[in-house]
Amino acid sequence: MMRAMLPTVLAGVILTVGAYGQTPQTSKVTHESVEGISNFARLDTTIACGGAMKPEAVAELKRMGFASIINLREATEQGADVEKEAAAAKSAGINFEHVPFNIQSPSPDLVARFVAAVTKPENQPAFVHCAAGGRAASLWMIKRVKVDHWDEARALEEANALGLNDRLRPWTLEYLRTHP
Repeated sequence: MMRAMLPTVLAGVILTVGAYGQTPQTSKVTHESVEGISNFARLDTTIACGGAMKPEAVAELKRMGFASIINLREATEQGADVEKEAAAAKSAGINFEHVPFNIQSPSPDLVARFVAAVTKPENQPAFVHCAAGGRAASLWMIKRVKVDHWDEARALEEANALGLNDRLRPWTLEYLRTHP
């Protein structure tokens, strides 16, 4: 059932401590069905992607071993229920971080806040999501280049597989060029 719901745009990123040592040659995206999460895909065993999620899916994320949820959606987005998701995470014993990413006007500290959240040892492995995948893939690409020291071409290839879209690709590449 969930397989039929997988659009071409993925929506989120999951990483673990092992992601820091991943080599691009071993990166392979595979899709999985996770009840309550659209577009769930895993990059090897260390990174996965997920679309918009229902708070009811938090228990499954906990069962799968995730330590945190990093939500990139703005609270005012249609279908985003940040408060309910945060409460479900707390109830399940999962850390919850809200790092809203406004596409039209990204906060100046957005990338720093995302990197801080996604690299905290207590947040790993982390389930990172937005509504359609572009924002999560965008921030993941920036993290790969700035933190993991991947070259831009390899990071872009991975980000494209994770759901980086035409709308956010220019912003992401510009950010990398203007923030050495």
